[in-house]
Amino acid sequence: MGQNLLEVADESPLGTPVEEPTPTRRLTRSQLILRRFLRNRSAVVGLALIVVFVVLALAGPYLSHWKYDQVDRFAFLKPPSDRHPLGSTQSGRDVLALTLRGLRKSLLIGFFVAILSTGTAAIVGSFAAYFGGWFERVALWVIDLLLVVPSFLLIAVLTTGASKGPNSWLLLVVLLAAFGWMLSARVVRSLTLSIKEREYVQAARFMGLGAPKTIVRHVLPNISSLLIIDATLNVSSAILAETGLSFFGFGVQPPDTSLGTLLGEGARQVNSFPWLFTSPAVAVVALVLCVNAVGDGLRDALDPNSASGGSAR
Repeated sequence: MGQNLLEVADESPLGTPVEEPTPTRRLTRSQLILRRFLRNRSAVVGLALIVVFVVLALAGPYLSHWKYDQVDRFAFLKPPSDRHPLGSTQSGRDVLALTLRGLRKSLLIGFFVAILSTGTAAIVGSFAAYFGGWFERVALWVIDLLLVVPSFLLIAVLTTGASKGPNSWLLLVVLLAAFGWMLSARVVRSLTLSIKEREYVQAARFMGLGAPKTIVRHVLPNISSLLIIDATLNVSSAILAETGLSFFGFGVQPPDTSLGTLLGEGARQVNSFPWLFTSPAVAVVALVLCVNAVGDGLRDALDPNSASGGSAR
């Protein structure tokens, strides 16, 4: 009788056996972030286009029959044709080769500036909050001072007076990074002030772990999501800053070229020869939009409270 009751209990009212639900495997934090990011279509498309831009920038010399500094004496200000798919400039240079060269230079400047500025913000902000006292006061004073400095004019003056050469763009990278970390450093400082009071940070301090190791091992990993988003958005900011400076002749200097220099040269003749301006303009707009889309996708994926990233399951 007892056995019959057990058999009846294991069956549904329709007489079919009840299947026990299979346990679901818990996803790691990185898998949850990746899943939330992939649900953002604009971010995925932006990332795919950025990869395409990087490949085009690296493979640029092999995609065009012309080098960016090569002159075609039979094609001065010629419209797009089979010989020059995007046309030629007033000096007889291929616009496609120049655009690919400018794309490569702008991407290099954007990535290097983002790494330097975000790294500086992470170091200064976290160390200022962790040590406090006079170190924090000095750091905040420097931040407030740099925020009121007219960075555009200062960078323009310093780059104009610098020596010309193939590596002159490195000075532009250093200057853009030097004036692009202050606001992020304030945010890092605010987050570090709350993190340094956590139990694991206090335990590391009582165990005799040095301040730099404590910050690197326990503080910065807990604000890594902010740093990743900040670095991503700094890429587009650096590209726009370089484009603006080069447009007015203060950024990348000849004989080198960037998207900003191409825009500056093409803007003077945009009504008569629009192909000189169209190609670099489309490249700048598309690149900045893609980077911003990836930054928004990372922000939604890393923020568990964001509704845009969808469910965490």
